[in-house]
Amino acid sequence: MHRRVLLSAAAVCSLGAVSLARAEEPSAGDLAKAAQNPIASMISLPVQNNLNFGVGPYSRVQDVLNIQPVIPISLNEDWNLITRWIVPVISQPALSIGGEREFGLGNVNPSFFFSPKQPTGGLIWGVGPTVLLPTSTDKVFGKAVWGAGPGAVALTISGPWVIGGLVNHIWSFDESRTVSLTTIQPFVNYNFHGGWYLTTSPVITANWKAKSSDRWTLPIGGGFGRVFKIGEQAVNMQLAAYYNAVTPSGGSSWQVRTQVQFLFPK
Repeated sequence: MHRRVLLSAAAVCSLGAVSLARAEEPSAGDLAKAAQNPIASMISLPVQNNLNFGVGPYSRVQDVLNIQPVIPISLNEDWNLITRWIVPVISQPALSIGGEREFGLGNVNPSFFFSPKQPTGGLIWGVGPTVLLPTSTDKVFGKAVWGAGPGAVALTISGPWVIGGLVNHIWSFDESRTVSLTTIQPFVNYNFHGGWYLTTSPVITANWKAKSSDRWTLPIGGGFGRVFKIGEQAVNMQLAAYYNAVTPSGGSSWQVRTQVQFLFPK
């Protein structure tokens, strides 16, 4: 009799532990919102591929693969340091007659955001420096110069919506300041059940060293994505397309963006 009671109690405890573990696991919707938050306290590895169509005088295809690890560091009870890296691997089409396609590494761009662990009046935010590292393997992939500047990100999460934006500016350290680049990335996401979502996240840039007619790149578009699991690994996959309403001479006319993001929630 006592043995049966003990076995029953053990079974109930085991079931309770399993239920608790499942309750503590983030849902697909929660993971999707965390993946859409650039300064979430979660390690992630986005691998983003950008096919840029209509590049150069012969309207060819450029491919830019951005490897973008995000690593949060807890500084104390109140603050996180969110480190975000962009490592571009570029396949550049020939820009002249008889030229050949080139493949190499662009300039690596790490950013560091100091972010409070608790939202401020419902606003999640972070500020800090962004840095340009001279890792370009050829001048066609970017000027091999050091640079730095300020960056900021802010967003709000309300029901199914995740809305915010990221902005930074980089000046190069060379004597003539050959790089002066502003990047603005607004983002709007609407989440459905089951990890599905709609998204728009255009990367708007202003090259202040270019002439006024070639200064801005303004994409318009969006796409969709879903967060799901492959075995125990949480994955965020996304597909989007953007038309460049404003683009520099020789710049891309439109872009297809695909992304696979591996999520590592605590």
